[in-house]
Amino acid sequence: MSDASPMKDQSLMHVVEKHPIGDGLKAFRDSFTPNAIERLGQEELQNCILILLSALQIHPAARLLRSNNGSSVFSEISSLNTLITSDDYDLDLIKPLIKICLADSVSDTLIWDQVCRIVAGSTPPPRPIPPSLQQTPWSQNTSSFVNSSERRQEVDRILKHELRPLYVDVPGFYDAFFGSVRGLNTASETVLQPDVLAWFCDLIPRLEALAGDFNQNVIYRRKLLAQPKTPLLGSTGKRSMDIGFVAHDFAHEPNSKDDRLRWQEVLVPGELKSNPAADITSLAWIDLATYAREVLKAQDALRFVLGFTLCGSIMRVWQFDRLGGIASDKFDINSKDGALQFVTAILGFLCMDEENLGFDPTIITSHGERYITINRDGQTERIYIDKVIKRAPCIAGRATTCWKAYRREDPEVPLVIKDSWQYINREEEGEYLREATNKGVVNVARYYHHETVYIRGVSDDIRNHVRKGLDLSKAKIANFQRGRRGLPPSVSVSSVSREGKSNSSGLKRPSILILYQIVFIGESSFLIMESQSIKQVLEDISINNLMINEDKKSSSWAAFLIDLDLAIKRRRESASGAKGKTGTRAFMAIGALLGEEHSFMHDLESFFWVLFWICIHYDAQGKSIGPTRLDDWNTDNDDKLVASKKGEIADEEDFLKNAEKNFTSHYQPLIPWVNRMRRHVFPNGGRWKKCEPELYSTMKKILQDAQRDQDVLAEE
Repeated sequence: MSDASPMKDQSLMHVVEKHPIGDGLKAFRDSFTPNAIERLGQEELQNCILILLSALQIHPAARLLRSNNGSSVFSEISSLNTLITSDDYDLDLIKPLIKICLADSVSDTLIWDQVCRIVAGSTPPPRPIPPSLQQTPWSQNTSSFVNSSERRQEVDRILKHELRPLYVDVPGFYDAFFGSVRGLNTASETVLQPDVLAWFCDLIPRLEALAGDFNQNVIYRRKLLAQPKTPLLGSTGKRSMDIGFVAHDFAHEPNSKDDRLRWQEVLVPGELKSNPAADITSLAWIDLATYAREVLKAQDALRFVLGFTLCGSIMRVWQFDRLGGIASDKFDINSKDGALQFVTAILGFLCMDEENLGFDPTIITSHGERYITINRDGQTERIYIDKVIKRAPCIAGRATTCWKAYRREDPEVPLVIKDSWQYINREEEGEYLREATNKGVVNVARYYHHETVYIRGVSDDIRNHVRKGLDLSKAKIANFQRGRRGLPPSVSVSSVSREGKSNSSGLKRPSILILYQIVFIGESSFLIMESQSIKQVLEDISINNLMINEDKKSSSWAAFLIDLDLAIKRRRESASGAKGKTGTRAFMAIGALLGEEHSFMHDLESFFWVLFWICIHYDAQGKSIGPTRLDDWNTDNDDKLVASKKGEIADEEDFLKNAEKNFTSHYQPLIPWVNRMRRHVFPNGGRWKKCEPELYSTMKKILQDAQRDQDVLAEE
């Protein structure tokens, strides 16, 4: 960015004049004085700056003002917030802005001018990247399964890849997660009598009775429940859990018609092993991670989940979030110090509040209704949650959740809330949707609102909020690959320093930071499939990303795309900041699996695979028939999946024979039309070798012709 002030642009001046700050900084000004700033320590100054930037970021002008790289000042402040919490950022750079904001009389223009200068200085110049490296690398996690049986062996293999690396022996873990529970230290010391080991041997039946005897000031919200041999309800594959904590008022009826526990009722999962040697990645740790995935999948308001492993007398407390897993030091409950830690953990699980247990405090429950509060166009609105449409069944990743929702003032107009975690150096998906809506792009979901989630005035992120600022540089890194320790194979040693930050530039954001973001999408619809805008290349076509509007009277598009999170500008000159790109493997183009630079042709091929998959896996009512012979496509490695896909489309006679055998009865009439599309997407039974701009029109005409086919119409 040049030294010239962005505020000299008359259009920007107009924005500032139209949206005055007014009392927007009142809380900040009431909390600090100019003279006090110089006396603040590092942490206090960081907090001061974060409060100021948060106040400026939520101001309407922040969304309208643009930096020289085209991003909104709103998103630039999000990035700056992350830099400020790092140890190597010079906080003195922000002091001029603080002093201006605390001055008795200052113009809004001067304030925003200073903000724009600061965010410009916090953005490193883009590095030239060879064309072959411009796209974000593909990655896979457990949310990419589609119509899968989720066999434990296959899920564990992908889950191990998703979670690497795990951080264990994290210093300060106990204080971070149990230190805020009132009265816990006193309660733990009271319980820790000489007979605690005998008490533990009979833990399950005696724990609740004992817990109420030693401290009347602690409120117990949970209880222990064990069903070690009984699969829990709510998982695709059969999954049982040794032991766990549930809500205190949970009514378990052993003799009822179906007395099985549900994953949505589990609050803290636990894993017990008789042998201390089981305290390793391939045994107790992966078992607990499997439970954590089910708990996160079943409960849409969870940001993270706590758990514990107990192998013989060796215990660890765990936390699983959207970056993976971290764990405390291991401790022996037979030792004095270890026994105190054990009691602290158990009582902490019993009485900590819902937010410390992982629930999102921005989702409010009142009188049986759930809602969130947003600030749209300077006005506060409540958006009421109706039901879950889709929640990604993974631990690490964007973990997208979609809810059907509405406004109390206009309940007849349904909305869709998309809630997802975002790498902070990616473009905001909401900005793409807003741009598409403003430009009248067809067949893209209509934009309503988007914003970054704030908890007590600070944007939500993994390192500072979820992981409570724990220093992972002193933790041990454990991978699931036998014989390998340290950094995972996908990360080069030269690109990551001991503190988990890039050592190539002091300004690059730490790779472990993710921001929590909400995108509101107008005009609700029935979710069947996700999509691309005319001005962007989507890069993620799947069943969960394409939508069809079931309301025939609606003015919205009959079919449209909803997921622009992986979309890129066609003229983008560098890779996104994401660690990896998670796609649905069953729908990925063959060339994408082979590592080709992404093209719109890959998206068109992905659409073919989506259509092919639907014809095999769904009946006339749109219900999945369950796993099929293609189940392995969810977990096959790239080479095997490429060979399998080539085998499906290479020979027309074989394709028709397999389609007649595998397409459901409802989709049998589509066989000749899907085959016709196959001929164009895969000319002469092979992969396309050059871009064909007319392929989109050709595929569209094939579908239109199929709509007029009497055999197809007879099935409607």
